Amino acid sequence: MCELMTIGAAALFTVLYFTRFRTRAVFATMLMFWGAALMWSVDCVHSYMEGEGLFDMSREDTVLGAIILASGLAVFAVLAVRERMLATRA
Repeated sequence: MCELMTIGAAALFTVLYFTRFRTRAVFATMLMFWGAALMWSVDCVHSYMEGEGLFDMSREDTVLGAIILASGLAVFAVLAVRERMLATRA
């Protein structure tokens, strides 16, 4: 489930970046979520090759996905605030 959540977040930030908000904070967050999605993709494929299901739909995996999303959004908030503070100084 965390794989699907990170892909969704990466797609959302990609759409935001390329359609409306071309800021460094959105770009950095987009790259972080794509990195996480790639990492989880490798993990899912490895699990599948070991004989498990392709996607883990357990409660623990959903909680892990929520933690990943919360962490990414927290980093985005810090970057956005920092970017605004630097813009008002200039």
